Amino acid sequence: MTRLERLQASLDEPLLVTSLVNVRYLTGFESSNAALVVEPDRARLFTDFRYASSAKSVEGVEAVEIQRNLLAGLAGHLQGRVAFESHHVTHAGFETLAEAGLELVPRRGAVEVLRALKEEDELDRIRRAAAISDRVYERLAAERFSARTEQELVWRVQELLHEEGADAPGFDAIVAGGPTGSVPHAHPGDRELQQGDTVVIDLGARVAGYTSDCTRTFAVGGLEGPLAEAYLVCQEAQQAALDGIRPGVSGRDADAVARRIIDGTQFEGRFGHGLGHGVGMEVHEAPVLRPESEDVLEPGNVVTVEPGIYLEGVGGIRIEDLVVVTEGGAEALTTFPKELTTVR
Repeated sequence: MTRLERLQASLDEPLLVTSLVNVRYLTGFESSNAALVVEPDRARLFTDFRYASSAKSVEGVEAVEIQRNLLAGLAGHLQGRVAFESHHVTHAGFETLAEAGLELVPRRGAVEVLRALKEEDELDRIRRAAAISDRVYERLAAERFSARTEQELVWRVQELLHEEGADAPGFDAIVAGGPTGSVPHAHPGDRELQQGDTVVIDLGARVAGYTSDCTRTFAVGGLEGPLAEAYLVCQEAQQAALDGIRPGVSGRDADAVARRIIDGTQFEGRFGHGLGHGVGMEVHEAPVLRPESEDVLEPGNVVTVEPGIYLEGVGGIRIEDLVVVTEGGAEALTTFPKELTTVR
């Protein structure tokens, strides 16, 4: 079955797909202004004049050219009960559709649940992106860090991703040294890296529409004290979590494996985010691994496993790998070593 056919088999009423990523996943059509109406027996792809010619070449859908304000134009093509992606339609958009007399039914995750199970072609693209990430880390590890700014290294990461064959960065890279590293999603600044700093680097490569995601923590000139202990604890927690990834495990339980180890040490409460998330066409997608997650892992899921320990005003540690869930456990897609790497 095609992706569209799998979606059609799950629907009780027409579904209006307005997420551009979901439109691309279902049809291969990429634009800045498109919507897809999927019904049990047909699918219509709506877009404006700029993309109409390309839309007509998409197989399995009926291309319809409408005005640039898609939702206003769509109202005249729909009637009765229609489901919509409630996490993508704004309140103003909802009002536009409601004013046309439609019976609107909110739906979440109808396409995302399909995207969570990766096909072989998707896995191949993610593997290629992950291999680029590994090569970038290998080259970074041979470079000087001290006296360079976080922002300077961000630019270097972008250069290396390009040189190693990425179509683009998978997301805005994070380089967080010393105290900056105590913030999980830090904004790289103009602070120069110093001896004794940990440097958290989170990067990804985009290849043929799919991304990788990997984090490694480096030490400038070696590591001592609480941060050295935190690294060992984080490494133990990450390995235990990797060993626990398998089909049937809930996101909540996967997260708990790493969290129990960290909270059993002096670093209790310093792991303040979830263990991981799905990766594919977007860097954050289903399923999620965190304390409140009800998602259950299945073969074909691609997820990050990324515990961290953050010491305010001192520094941070995060170790992240990208894995695909298999029938027997998990296959690591990122392979750069996780033993502490000391840089000059």
